[in-house]
Amino acid sequence: MARKLGRTTDARMALLRNLASDLIIHERIETTEAKAKELKSIVDKMITLGKRGDLHARRQAAAFLYRKEADDENNVIQKLFDDVAARYEDRQGGYTRVLKLGERQGDGAKMAIVELV
Repeated sequence: MARKLGRTTDARMALLRNLASDLIIHERIETTEAKAKELKSIVDKMITLGKRGDLHARRQAAAFLYRKEADDENNVIQKLFDDVAARYEDRQGGYTRVLKLGERQGDGAKMAIVELV
């Protein structure tokens, strides 16, 4: 069963779409441990779509990810399919890593870094 993260379904999906898009663009983000663990499976699925590389996979990824600009000429979909997927061509899964950081100063939430391997 998936984590609810204290949010409604719509808010949770928006959060995960945003985090997944940011992770693909920046390749390393800091968030809470629970969000990081949920994000890991989603980004692994997106990279698997990127490795497939066909039009249907591109449309499936575009339907989930937000259309953010990765840099001047690329958006998140182009970066996923051209750069990130090509990097993991020979890898059979496990594209992301979750590193635990400890507790956040303000509220004591367990923090983690999620990065592409």
